Amino acid sequence: MLEALESAGLEAWLVGGWVRDALRGAPCHDVDLCCSGSWQQSKRALEDAGIRVIESGIKFGGITAVALGERIEVTTYRLDGFYRDGRHPESVEYAERVEDDLARRDFTVNAMAWHPVRGLLDLYGGADDLSRGIIRAVGDPRRRFEEDALRMLRAVRFACRLDYIIEPETARALAECAPLLTAVARERVGVELDGILATGRGGDALLRYPELMCEAVPELAVCRGFDQHSRYHAYDVYEHTARVLTVAGELSLCSEDGRTPATAPSATLMWAALLHDVGKPECFTLDESGNGHFYGHPELGAAMAKRIMHRLALPSELIRDVCLLIRYHDRPLRPERSSLLRMVNLLSAGTDDAARLIELLFDIKRADTLGKAPSCFDYVEDIERMRLQVRALLGAGEAYSLKTLALTGRDLIAAGVAPGPEIGARLGSALDAVIDGKVANETAALLDYLRLR
Repeated sequence: MLEALESAGLEAWLVGGWVRDALRGAPCHDVDLCCSGSWQQSKRALEDAGIRVIESGIKFGGITAVALGERIEVTTYRLDGFYRDGRHPESVEYAERVEDDLARRDFTVNAMAWHPVRGLLDLYGGADDLSRGIIRAVGDPRRRFEEDALRMLRAVRFACRLDYIIEPETARALAECAPLLTAVARERVGVELDGILATGRGGDALLRYPELMCEAVPELAVCRGFDQHSRYHAYDVYEHTARVLTVAGELSLCSEDGRTPATAPSATLMWAALLHDVGKPECFTLDESGNGHFYGHPELGAAMAKRIMHRLALPSELIRDVCLLIRYHDRPLRPERSSLLRMVNLLSAGTDDAARLIELLFDIKRADTLGKAPSCFDYVEDIERMRLQVRALLGAGEAYSLKTLALTGRDLIAAGVAPGPEIGARLGSALDAVIDGKVANETAALLDYLRLR
């Protein structure tokens, strides 16, 4: 594609994330070309070379070239006009030089260009920042964030994804410009937050960039410095949340065999860790001995999480699962058959994926425990013991819901029970008996138990 463009008398470079990740020795799935020609000139040059073109972003001088199964974005050199909405330039002016195009980009690590003959063009020290693990704004960071406030969350996402730090001047601008985030559409904020959490380093984001994270989720602001007045908690609500996020992320990135899995941490677990205690400040009470209590905070937290996640336009299935985990994350569990199966039953409400959710519930309980005072850490052994018990129960086909019960309404009707409310009552009685270990989850045994045979 680059040769096709330059054979037509244009100049072209590979730019952005592909250059950054290539210098890191990391794979990259998005390849961008920047070209001196207008999008019409680029399109003509590519089509003359037999390359298919899609007019994907012509408003901003961009097209998509498709060849050999690869889709490459090709964009004209440009300068951005004034950003009235703090997100999109009002106008785009085409530039003659690649240097002008690089000057408008967000961070130094993304403002490099490479050509197979001319080599690396690095005007802002991006390669050096890569080697030092630094995210730095191109030019004046305040100006970059005032142009596009979403860049602030992108900075945090890059820092978390690459395990880098944001250099001090850029970090100061993050804190000072955080209120600008209110101008950004909430669904865009949700996408960036989801990307931050997907790195498994959301706890770092909370601790290092609290002003920005609390602007993204304002309900977190009241958690900062909120003393829990509890011997079970060594940290305030906000720092506890950050530590739970950190533990959940780190343990998710370590498989049981000690190798790092290829998949990102569960989005359900990460969002549940972020919001699991968001209801605590509103539920706080102090008893006569000076001990803090948070009665009802899981239920309130689930309701608040639902509102927050809807506001951020997150998927409904994700919201449902996160709210289930938050609602039950603090409910006591005993290493007993009935206690464990009844919890799986609660998690099965509205979903057929209770087996996955119970694993995530143990994950959030484990992370929550390790984010408290050290005196609580022994409970992790109980959690892991109960996890193994549940796996054994589910592996043996034990029932935890009417869907998993080896008895149906049709079976009861065939046995002579009249259709109506009695069907549901008898099925519920049979399920309770199975959960309590009084009868095996087998059709014949259940009919005998109900005295229908």
